[in-house]
Amino acid sequence: QVHMVESGGGLVQAGGSLRLSCVVSERSASNYVMGWFRQAPGKEREFVASIKWRDGITAYGSSVKGRFTISRDNAKNTVFLQMNSLKPEDTGVYYCASTWGWTMSPTDYEYWGQGTQVTVSS
Repeated sequence: QVHMVESGGGLVQAGGSLRLSCVVSERSASNYVMGWFRQAPGKEREFVASIKWRDGITAYGSSVKGRFTISRDNAKNTVFLQMNSLKPEDTGVYYCASTWGWTMSPTDYEYWGQGTQVTVSS
């Protein structure tokens, strides 16, 4: 069982920045890919970004491309999400998740953290 703990959420004004962290209990073939997702009240869970542990290849959702950056620190089993130029529509609970394949679908991710709230005020 892979465990993940997110941190770094909070309240920020539009145009501001936040950096989320996700510490993973272990790295293995079962969690080859790490992803960030978000969910706003009444909306479906949305893909934000993903990264491969081994080579750092990344992918981004269209709504965050150019503003958010995903990165990883293999030595610390930690994945980061740097969020810049935040907008009120970025508000939601942000989750990190892991899977073995390269996918943007939340249903393909096996392990999930508990989530961290991000609120962007206008």
